[in-house]
Amino acid sequence: MDHLACVDLPAFPLQILLKDHPGWRSLPAAVVTQDTPQGTILWVNDRARRTRILPGLRYAAGLSIDSRLRAGIVSEELVDERISYIANGLRAFTPHVEPARGLPGTFWLDASGLQHLYPSLLHWADAIRIELRKLDFHSTVVVGFSRFGTYALAKACKGTVVFENAGQERSAAREVKLEMIDIDPAVRESLRKLAVTTVGGFLDLPAPAILERFGPQAYNLYKLAAGERWVPFSPEVPEEPVEERMILDEPVSNSHALLFLIKEILGRLLRRLASRAQAAAELVVSLKLSRTEKLVESIRPASPTLDEALILDLVRLRLDAIRLTSGVIELQVIIGGVPASKEQLRLFSENPGRDLEAANRALARVRAELGEGAVMRAELREGHLPEAKFTWQRLDILSAAKPRKVRMKPLIRRVFAKPLALPAQHKHVRDDGWLVRGLEHGLEQGAVVDSTGPYIVSGGWWIAPVHREYHYVQTKRGDLLWIYFDRRRRRWFLHGQVE
Repeated sequence: MDHLACVDLPAFPLQILLKDHPGWRSLPAAVVTQDTPQGTILWVNDRARRTRILPGLRYAAGLSIDSRLRAGIVSEELVDERISYIANGLRAFTPHVEPARGLPGTFWLDASGLQHLYPSLLHWADAIRIELRKLDFHSTVVVGFSRFGTYALAKACKGTVVFENAGQERSAAREVKLEMIDIDPAVRESLRKLAVTTVGGFLDLPAPAILERFGPQAYNLYKLAAGERWVPFSPEVPEEPVEERMILDEPVSNSHALLFLIKEILGRLLRRLASRAQAAAELVVSLKLSRTEKLVESIRPASPTLDEALILDLVRLRLDAIRLTSGVIELQVIIGGVPASKEQLRLFSENPGRDLEAANRALARVRAELGEGAVMRAELREGHLPEAKFTWQRLDILSAAKPRKVRMKPLIRRVFAKPLALPAQHKHVRDDGWLVRGLEHGLEQGAVVDSTGPYIVSGGWWIAPVHREYHYVQTKRGDLLWIYFDRRRRRWFLHGQVE
């Protein structure tokens, strides 16, 4: 990696609080652990700091200093949500973004090669700060060569800083005050008594003495700052959006028909969302009416949920309220997710979308109308020939499915109840342009382009001798057919198809 950038949003929880309460910017403001007089102050703005309201004080003590103090709680869930939001925005400038673990508001970005897309890396870094400023976030961007160097300088500097070489970055990082970086306060105080107040002074100390006197945490920081400990760049892989698109065969203008189509999509999307341990915070329904006209509706439940019925009720109300100028030709549903609670996930798993009782009632009606043998299920059994390895048993009660996770979805071989005799063809044709099913069906599938086999099944002398040579053949269209040559009958048969 040629260049590494660090983007730092100082006092990130406080920036979130002031973004959500813009009226507090002109007043002393703080982030507290709890909204009670005994809550501890974690972050303060400059106005609060000037009145000597500092982190570590109780909320009541801060109010006694300045009665105008405004304070609020910023939950970890909200911080994580905003980190993901900003990381997605930063990916517009580089595909590789790593949010710093344990340092909310700090991000490392891969800046390699971007000087070919921008006039310079300085222009690239300025563009990032401008975009974050549009989102009401103050930031510092440092472009350098090392993880620790860019981080330390991002904490100490303001604005945009770009280093031409690694030597300049190391020299500048040595001048950073220890109070600006994430170091244990007790260690920092002990170093101050030794007149060590900068990163350079810290690095001039002997490494064994740091490990012995200040412990492994300070020693790891020392090794990282000295460049003796390599931490690989680990960009976060963004999750694919939970969305689905449906192109309609004919324009649909009836709201009830649209609701039915959305219901079909919604169940699948909620299952995907639950597999990520998330709940739906927003549903965006896009209705395409023509090539140029599109209607986009956003639906937000009162709180994030996985309740399909609740979301569908909100969708129904919205569809009843809108007027369509023409029929819908394309439908898209996008769900925005947030972390779900364990209770929501438990209820979702205990209340699946499929109603087994309703299914069993429907099967009972089929049996009553068509007879007891109308509903069957396949059951494996011992047998020599493929068609003898399963039998059909009556299905009385439908039980819940028990799917298992697999790395690769298996192919399905659908076996015909009775093998289909194939048209006879000349022997040499099978090596060049073999139409397995003859001209009637073969032209549509195309000629055979690949063949695997033979897999021989022989025996049956105790009843009737059998000798079959099975092959898997692939046609030009992509069909994968399961065929065999019967030696006794001297003829080819189609026994099934792989899907």
